[in-house]
Amino acid sequence: MRLGITMFATDRTMPPHELAVAAEERGFASLYLPEHTHIPVARTTPPPTGDQTLPDEYARTLDPLVALAAAAALTSTITLGTGVMLAAQRDPLVTAKAVATLDRISGGRVVLGIGYGWNREEAADHGVDWTTRRARVRETMLAMRELWTNDQAAFKGEYASFEPSWSWPKPEGRVPVLLGGAPGPTLFAHVAEYGDGWMPIGGAGVREALPALRAACEAAGRPIARVVPFGTVPTPGKLEYYAGLGIEEVVLRVPGGGRDAVLPVLDRYAAGHAAT
Repeated sequence: MRLGITMFATDRTMPPHELAVAAEERGFASLYLPEHTHIPVARTTPPPTGDQTLPDEYARTLDPLVALAAAAALTSTITLGTGVMLAAQRDPLVTAKAVATLDRISGGRVVLGIGYGWNREEAADHGVDWTTRRARVRETMLAMRELWTNDQAAFKGEYASFEPSWSWPKPEGRVPVLLGGAPGPTLFAHVAEYGDGWMPIGGAGVREALPALRAACEAAGRPIARVVPFGTVPTPGKLEYYAGLGIEEVVLRVPGGGRDAVLPVLDRYAAGHAAT
C-alpha cells in the first residue's frame, strides 16, 4: 500500500518543500496540500471541524500550487497533490496552465484533489453563488480537461466559457483528478463523469459506499474509480482494513508544526508501515 501525507502548510509550519524532501526520504509516496484563498472575519458558516472557533491554520494556508512547485524542484519521485483545491473559486484558463506547468516541472507527478468547499463567505467573495458551486466545479474541470488535451480547445458552459484557443504547456499525461466529499449520488456521478477517484475525508464509511461508487462508474461505462482515504490517522488495524477493501493508497494526516513536531510523526508513521 502506498502511504501519503497531508499537512495544513502555513507560514508557521515546516516549509512544504522541506516536508516533501523529508517524506520522500522516508519512503512516502505522496504529499497533498490544502487550499483557502482567505477566511472572511465575519462568518456565519460553522467550522467544519466542529470547533467553536475556526483553527488559525485555515487563514494562514500557503498557495498549494506555488508550494508544490518548490517541492517539485527538490524531489524526484513523490507525488505532488492538492488536498483539496477549491475549484469553484478558480478560473479554469489560469488554473489549467498553472497545473500543467507544475506537472511539466515535476515530470508528471501532479494529482489534483478537488472539493466543493464548505465556507460560504469565502466562496461569495469569489462571486460564487453557493447553490451553484457543484455545477461550477464540474464545468471548471471539464474546461480544464479540454485545455489539457486539445491543441485547439473550446468550451461553452454556464460558468466557464472560451472560444477556440491555444494553450500550452500540456501536462505530461493525464492529470488524475480525485474528488473529496461525503458519499452521495451527485458526488459519485461527478467522479464517474470527469474524475479518476474519490477522496473520502477521514476515510469513514468507505465499505458501505463502495457499491454506490461502483454502480455510478458502471453506469458511465468505466471501471470503478480508485479510492484514496484522506487525512486519516493510522490506528491499529486501519491500514490492513483498507488493504482488505482493495485500497492502494492512504493519505495520513500530519499535525501542522515545525520540524521538531513533524519529523517524529513521519518517523513513527514510516516505522509502523514498515512493520506491517
